[in-house]
Amino acid sequence: MAFSLNARTRLLVVAPHPDDESIATGELIQQVRHSGGEVRILLLTHGDNNPWPQRWVERRLRIGVDERQRWGERRRAEVGQAMAQLGVDASALEALGWPDMGITARLRTDLEASITSLLGCLDACQPNLVAIPALGDHHPDHSAAHVLVRLALDRWQGGTPELLAYLVHGREGQATGRVKLDSSVGLHANKLAALACHRSQMALSGKRMRRLADRAERYLQVRKAGSREAAAVLPWQPSSALHPWLHLMLVDGQGARSWPWREAPLARDGQGRHVLHALGEEMTGPVFAKLYMNLPSPWIFDRWGWCEL
Repeated sequence: MAFSLNARTRLLVVAPHPDDESIATGELIQQVRHSGGEVRILLLTHGDNNPWPQRWVERRLRIGVDERQRWGERRRAEVGQAMAQLGVDASALEALGWPDMGITARLRTDLEASITSLLGCLDACQPNLVAIPALGDHHPDHSAAHVLVRLALDRWQGGTPELLAYLVHGREGQATGRVKLDSSVGLHANKLAALACHRSQMALSGKRMRRLADRAERYLQVRKAGSREAAAVLPWQPSSALHPWLHLMLVDGQGARSWPWREAPLARDGQGRHVLHALGEEMTGPVFAKLYMNLPSPWIFDRWGWCEL
């Protein structure tokens, strides 16, 4: 492991939904506690927009506003039970109550208020180690959470904490800087016991969730953004048939901009790649781009997602 855990460690785990803290960081949390360090959990949503498990558990078809609120309260209570299993006091939980499946929209329309909320959490916690979702996670709430926390950390005056990115939805790439957390049979068994506290999710998706939690905890050490060129090569090569429905979003600490794909400031380089020419000198800190379609779909996961420029 390239980072050390000791009594001075102050870990902040950013979890988009209830159960992410156990699936992704259950063993890291235990190791920090065993070393005498402090742990705080920042829960971005209550996971209330989760209709199929709720229909299954409650034997109902219609999910209204009241039902969603009740489900969110249940899931938040399960986080407290999981934290107790991992050795973390309930007072270490801070829940922002952002819209489940709505963090990308919040990033696009309410960026400044979102960063301000995160800065308040950082000031209260004063972490020197932060665990956040990976930018390449296929769940849009997870990847958008990465962008927001990175922008907040770039602005935060409280220090430069070690930053670890965890992946829940998707496959691990071959990126450099990836570290595997040391484990033991006891730590892993207790992590699964914490996961079992999320009964509302285990009832319908227990096999899938145990498979996710059974993976070794690996993290990507995220480094501070370096210098940037005036133009950036995008990693996507979308089919021309999709161009009428595609949109490109560009986000930094100053705001978010979006264009229909055909109106975006793009050019082709000598290798046929799309190059974005919108990175002015006024853009500061990390800069992220997202490719997406504004079409309704039952599929919640991102097809293209984000990249860091």
